[in-house]
Amino acid sequence: MYKLIAIDIDDTLINDDKEVTPATQQALEQAVAKGAVVTLATGRAYASAQAIARQTGLNVPIITYQGALVKNLLDEQVLYERYMPKVAAHKLFEYCIENNLHLQTYIDDKLYAREENQKIIDYTILNKTKYYIEPDFSKLVAQPTPKMLIIDEPDYLDEIAPVLRELLGDGVHITKSKPHFLEIMHHEGTKGHALKFLAAHFGCELSECIAIGDSWNDHEMLEAAGLGVAMGNAIPALKDIADYVTTSNNEDGVKHVIDKFVLGVEV
Repeated sequence: MYKLIAIDIDDTLINDDKEVTPATQQALEQAVAKGAVVTLATGRAYASAQAIARQTGLNVPIITYQGALVKNLLDEQVLYERYMPKVAAHKLFEYCIENNLHLQTYIDDKLYAREENQKIIDYTILNKTKYYIEPDFSKLVAQPTPKMLIIDEPDYLDEIAPVLRELLGDGVHITKSKPHFLEIMHHEGTKGHALKFLAAHFGCELSECIAIGDSWNDHEMLEAAGLGVAMGNAIPALKDIADYVTTSNNEDGVKHVIDKFVLGVEV
């Protein structure tokens, strides 16, 4: 039996209307009732992710910031935390200044940008979070952060990603959560590392874990889990490495997985 289910939020658990459907909610509850631990694994900040987790009735640790922070919902105890290396954070900040790029950072679960623009406004509308403007961004860069994020055109981000890997070194992990979002964390700040930590925390084998996602930032956890599931709306590269492809986020793809692999319902 599968004992731990890690589910991405955007375009996976929630549909295009940003909702968890009643059918998917019921499936989550049935999985928990059968003894499975259901958790979220997201690039979102804890503040944003916990609102959705509480809405679905979960009370377990959740994986946030791509895996850089695992935190209890019940008492908000931090179980796993990986900050971005400070030297890399400073180099990234300098690179973004020189190339006039929009850079965001998170300090104490608050989102900061250097200036107000449409990119930060659209991002926070999408994630339903507040943002703060700090013109003297260098003083923020000196503080511990689980994640920094560049927003730009997808092709341009693909172009600069290898440049940044070279510049920032092996201490960081760089991934895309969405085509316009390039995210930079500690090299152990991945959903795969966090899933391995949570499996050990709950005393289960990775072979007893299910991971469900849609974007390339999910690939580490799909590869780590006993059953890696790509959504029907997932990017082709993720479907290629998945053990199973479910229906889309608008067709209760998460419910389909739980019914088939946890509840044993014919689908």
